[in-house]
Amino acid sequence: MNLSNIRDIEMVFALGKVFGFSILAFFLGMALTPFLTDFLYKNKLGKNIRDESWDNTGSPIYSEMHKHKKGTPTMAGILFWGITAGLTVFNWSREETWLPLFFLVSAGLLGMVDDIANIRGIGKIKGLGVKLKLGLQFLIASFGAYWFTFRLEWTSFRLPGSSLFNLPAYIQVGYWYVPIFILLVIFIMNAVDITDGLDGLLAGSIIPPYAALATLAFAQEKYFLTIFMSTLIGALLSFLWFNIHPARFFMGGTGAFALGAVLAVVALLTNSMVLLPIIGFLFFLEGGSSIAQMLSKKVFKRKIFLSAPIHHHFQAIGWSEPKIVMRFWIISIVTSIIGLSIGLIGL
Repeated sequence: MNLSNIRDIEMVFALGKVFGFSILAFFLGMALTPFLTDFLYKNKLGKNIRDESWDNTGSPIYSEMHKHKKGTPTMAGILFWGITAGLTVFNWSREETWLPLFFLVSAGLLGMVDDIANIRGIGKIKGLGVKLKLGLQFLIASFGAYWFTFRLEWTSFRLPGSSLFNLPAYIQVGYWYVPIFILLVIFIMNAVDITDGLDGLLAGSIIPPYAALATLAFAQEKYFLTIFMSTLIGALLSFLWFNIHPARFFMGGTGAFALGAVLAVVALLTNSMVLLPIIGFLFFLEGGSSIAQMLSKKVFKRKIFLSAPIHHHFQAIGWSEPKIVMRFWIISIVTSIIGLSIGLIGL
């Protein structure tokens, strides 16, 4: 048997595991959801709606639009990252699953602490303070930056499609990789977290970027990483089944932080950081709208949007929640396909 036949067999076997783990994760999520829902309701682990923004100014528009959601169970994100972490025991690879699993669990636990603070009404913004939250995110991101730069010795970024324009295949950044890594992870974690503002919005919007990155990992023969991502997608689909409008529960920070951290680290593991603004365009749009609002309020003492991030602006001007969610899903699907198409050039 020649080498190409062996590789073909490995690919088929890996593809079977991709679909197998995804289906298993989906049905596990569907089976466990009633027990999780019962636990959350019995223990009154309901979300508090903030009435203060990050800069300690009022948020009357947001509060009015979302006051009916107060008390809806939160922290349900543990469903999909718990299932994914558990099943990864049967799909373990130090080279491919250790880092995304670390980011999934550590960021999820940070989000859980934030959710508990929200449930108990701690702080003006009902949750961990901005500085404390950023500090803990910095620690998580710094560990990843250390591992990538000094253990894996990654100091460059791939330029997809560079051969078409006679450009170098990689951009060498040296130890600048460390701050770039840290800033990217922190930005994506928070951008993904603030996208979790409408029923089904985040879960449905992040599946296409995950699928794009999983496809790139498969094309790079990183089969363990592909299976990890397909497991998470399967578990997310079961969560989304119950999270669409009107949501039975919310994922909370424990889900959103975990999803954002995984998105960033898998983009780096597949050397797709340059593509992330395309594949994850929606999250850059959401995060960028919040930053723009913040700077405008600080510098010009006026708001750009009625409410930020941008999905709340559309809600404030009268768009229905399902209309916003469905359109944002479409944006995510389209940009993910575009990013994936570019990423596959030259592989």
